[in-house]
This record gives sequence, structure tokens and C-alpha cells, in this order.
Amino acid sequence: MTTRRSAGAVRGVTLAMGALTAALIAGCAQPPKTVLPEVPMTTGFKEARGPWVEAGSSTSAAIAFDGWWKGYGDPELDALQQRLVENSPDLASALARYQQARAATDSLRSAQSPTLNSSLNGQRDRQSERRPLRVLGPTSPDWYNSATLGLDLSYEVDLWGRISQQVRAGLASERAAAADLATARLALQAQLADSLLQLRGLDRDNALLADAEEAYTRAFDLISRRHRAGIASGLDQARAEGQLESARSQRRQSQAQRAVLEHAIAALVGANASSFRIEPAASLDLAMPVVPPGLPSTLLERRPDIAAAQQRVVAATATLGVAKTAFFPSVVLSAQGGFQSSDFGRFLEAPNLFWAIGPTLAYNLFDGGRRKAEEARATAALDESAQRYRGTVLAAFQQVEDQLVLLDRYGEALEAENKSVDAAERSLALATNRYRAGAAAYLEVVTSQTAGLQARRSAVDLATRQRRATVALVRALGGGWQAPAEMKADAGASDAVAVTRNGNP
Repeated sequence: MTTRRSAGAVRGVTLAMGALTAALIAGCAQPPKTVLPEVPMTTGFKEARGPWVEAGSSTSAAIAFDGWWKGYGDPELDALQQRLVENSPDLASALARYQQARAATDSLRSAQSPTLNSSLNGQRDRQSERRPLRVLGPTSPDWYNSATLGLDLSYEVDLWGRISQQVRAGLASERAAAADLATARLALQAQLADSLLQLRGLDRDNALLADAEEAYTRAFDLISRRHRAGIASGLDQARAEGQLESARSQRRQSQAQRAVLEHAIAALVGANASSFRIEPAASLDLAMPVVPPGLPSTLLERRPDIAAAQQRVVAATATLGVAKTAFFPSVVLSAQGGFQSSDFGRFLEAPNLFWAIGPTLAYNLFDGGRRKAEEARATAALDESAQRYRGTVLAAFQQVEDQLVLLDRYGEALEAENKSVDAAERSLALATNRYRAGAAAYLEVVTSQTAGLQARRSAVDLATRQRRATVALVRALGGGWQAPAEMKADAGASDAVAVTRNGNP
């Protein structure tokens, strides 16, 4: 009686200690929370001024995710953007990378379900006559049949969250790939818009040079006739000819640049450059869209690359959690069953039935420091992803401020350049009148014509660069992209806080 009570007490104490140990281990195995590095925030963009942007405020109109390029008023650009989405090889490869991430997540999620395997084996065996321990006993036949039909069911109990953390890391990587896809799409759309704006700028430049070439041709013919009549000097003729050939050279250079841009656009939209052509626009004056920058705080939700960097922090945090669970035992529930017989003709009978069921507890007692090294590697990877997130956010603010200041300064420079064009035209008219009256040499006319052409080309270039700055600003602001609700949840206060890790920013 005493022995039975003692044994019962020992079992009770053992069970209690086991339950307490399991509770303590479970408490130690809580998954780590995502921690984002702290990034300085301001109340507004300091360069957001001028008539080309709206002051950052929560009531500013949002940028359209699809169709933001329509503000330039070029139907060709809209058509090319549609071709880009349908045929771009770069966009298709980004989509394939996202699909790979989705498949990887599905593969990880499958570990949360039981695994069921089946096997069927039938064979003819001969055992050795001199084998010390014969399989079927000392009097068993040398020749016999063996058939087995079995099912194997196994399920790992996720006590410490290893599997759930793996799924969480995979899901975060999938969301990062989705954000990468949006980043690639925005980058390609912005590159296409930028290239077409450059091309339209070259169209205007080519039109200016064509007009100049035509005017210089008439001037050269006039000076040549005056030279033959003895009115103009050979020096005037040489100057007129040099000016004409210079204009022709500049026009050919402009045409070459346009052709190269046209080929680049063909590659962007998945077309063959040999058969692709963009006709000059009927109207060479493009509209100047207004881009609302909004508040700096909203930039974190408007850029897909920031969302991707954030999700990679989530994935790295979950991976660290997986590494920590390696210090705890694994529990696998397994069951086997089926039929086994040496008689093929009476295989599926009740006496041939076999089964086995029971849990398996496995724990690594010694691994030479491999688990500690893996935990250190995961910690370092988390630090890297956190700092990449911080760098991405800081770069985003820099890019917005860069484009805002370029937009403003290019606008002011364009106003000054337009005044320079007016002054050059007045100078050319005065020089021409003085030359016709014989009060000035033709050098004054050539100088005024050259200054006027340079001022007009500079104005066209500034107008193009200002519009290209709006494209870069749209890209810096995220192009109207908005983070899905599940990504915002991962960055919420319940799972992520914007503080420093280990005291380091």
C-alpha cells in the first residue's frame, strides 16, 4: 500500500513539474514583436512652395494610382502606359517574383496541416541459409513472399510557435514581394513618362532648329547674293555659312537623341525597336500638372518600397523567432497502419492488419553551438533589415525634397529664360536693322541670332526638365499607391513600435 502511494505521489509530482516546465518554456518561447527604427519626422516638406505644388496638408487631393500621367495631356503617353502594363518584360519578371513568393508562403503554410503518406510494396524474398537469426524463425522457408500496404500520418504540434513564425515570415516576404511589384510598376511607368517628356522636349528643340536652319538658309542666300554684287564681304558670307552649318549639326544631334529615346521606349513597352515609331505631337506644348505632396507622415503609407522594407523587418523578426524555438523540443504525433502478409492471395484480411500510434518528443542535447550561431545570424539579419528600412525612409524624404526644390527653381529659371528670349528677339531686330542700314557688321546679326536660338533652346530644356521633375516627384511620393490593410496591421501599435533597437538608432 505504501509503495503504491509513494509511486502515485511521485507520478503526481512529476506531472506537476512537467506542467510547470512546459508553462515556463512556453512563456520563454513567446514570438518577438516587430520593432521599427526611429525616423525623424517633420510637420511639412520645407521645399513645398510655388504654383506647381499644393502645400502639404491632409486635405490635399491624392495622386491617382492609375492615370496620374494624364495630367500632361498627351494621348500617346496614355496609350504607351497601357502597352507597358500589358507587354513589359521587366514588369512580367517582377510579377513572376511575386508569384514565387506566394508559392513559397503556401508551402510554409502547408506545415500547419497533418501529413499523410501511403506505400504499397510487394516482393519475392530469399533469405540466407546460414543467417544466424532467420527472419521467419529457424524453420522458416528460404523463399517467401512479402506484401505491405500502409498509411503514415504525422503532425507536428506547434507548441513553441516555430511553424507559425515560419508562416508569418513567409507571409511578410510575400507582402514585400507584392510591394516590390508595385515599386517596379511605378518605376517603369515613371521611366516611360520621363522618356516621353524628354522626347517631346526634343521634338520642340528640333522644331526650333528646323526654323533656325530655314532662316539661316535664307540669310546665307541673301548674303551670298550681296557678296556676288560686291555689297557684302566674304567674311560676312563665311559667318552666315558657319552659322547655317552649326544649326544643321545641332539639329542632327537632336534627331539622334530622339531616335535613341524612341528605341528605349520601345524596349520599355515590349516592342521591337525596328518597327516602333512615335510621331511628333501635333501640339508640342505639354500641360504642367499640379502635384500635391501631402504630409510627410503619410509618405510612409504612400511608397511601396517603404512598405516592402517594413515587411522585410517583419519577416526577419519572425525568422529570429524561429531560430529561438530551436532551443525547445519538438513534439510529433504519428500514426501508422495497414496490411502486411506473406500470402498475396489473402492479403486484405483482418489478421494481417497492423497499426502503431504515439507521440515522439525530440530534443537536441548538443550541436556544437549551431543553434546559438543561427540565432546570432538571425539577429544580425534583423538589424540589417531594420537599418535598410530606416535608410529607405530617409531616402524617400530626400527624394521628395529634391524634386520639390527642382520644380520650384526650374520654374523660376524658366520665367527668367523667357525674359531672356524676349530680350534676344529685340536685340536681333535691332542688329538686323543696323546691318541693313549699313551701321553694323553682320557679326552683330550672327551674335544676336546665336544668342536668341540658345535662349529659346534653353527655355525648351528648362520646361522639359520642370515637367520631368513632376514625374520624379510623383514617383518619390509613391504614385498614389496605398498600403493594403494587412500591411498596415503589421505596422500597427499592437505588433510594431517605432523606437530604437538596443539603444541604437
